[in-house]
Amino acid sequence: MTLEVIGAGFGRTGTDSMREALNLIGRGPCHHMLEVNRNEEQKRLWRAFVQGAPIGWDALFDGFASCMDWPSAHYWKELADYYPRARVVLTWRSAESWWESFAQTLVPAMQNSTDPASLGLALVRDQVFGGRPQDRDHAIAVYEANVRAVKDTIAPERLLVHEAGEGWEPLCAFLGVPVPDQPYPSRNNADQFRTTAAGIGLLPR
Repeated sequence: MTLEVIGAGFGRTGTDSMREALNLIGRGPCHHMLEVNRNEEQKRLWRAFVQGAPIGWDALFDGFASCMDWPSAHYWKELADYYPRARVVLTWRSAESWWESFAQTLVPAMQNSTDPASLGLALVRDQVFGGRPQDRDHAIAVYEANVRAVKDTIAPERLLVHEAGEGWEPLCAFLGVPVPDQPYPSRNNADQFRTTAAGIGLLPR
């Protein structure tokens, strides 16, 4: 199995809904931060990789046909080069809307974390946001720069920009699969995130 779909969108842009959608249309299993948190071997591999261990992409994504969200979203360019036949999906919402969700969910989770080796701190806080995820203007600038970089780098025929709320049609047309006879997934809103994060100790109960 090799990656067929690479997610380039930041967390809180509908990545969990997209993960479930890809699973439902046969482009899964889809790798996501949820998989890292649920699987000790995934956690071990990714923590080591972020710290500089020479672990290859095929080992990190063994058994997965697609990826969304961090940690993989931080490496979309490298992944697009390594898997040249894979399609790229940029999940997107307006920068202000993204910040509102990010500030209510991931920022508090990072501030509450006491594990410097966690991907939330070592990767998202320190590498993605340069240690300043709580700085609104800085975080929005990083978000917008990522969106521009994806659009400027990936060939248009290889890229789908999927805005939150667009549903099945653009995704299925892009991947050449039938539209499922069920609603597009709606997962991991801010309240659901806080409940899940509290359950695994990322936020106070």
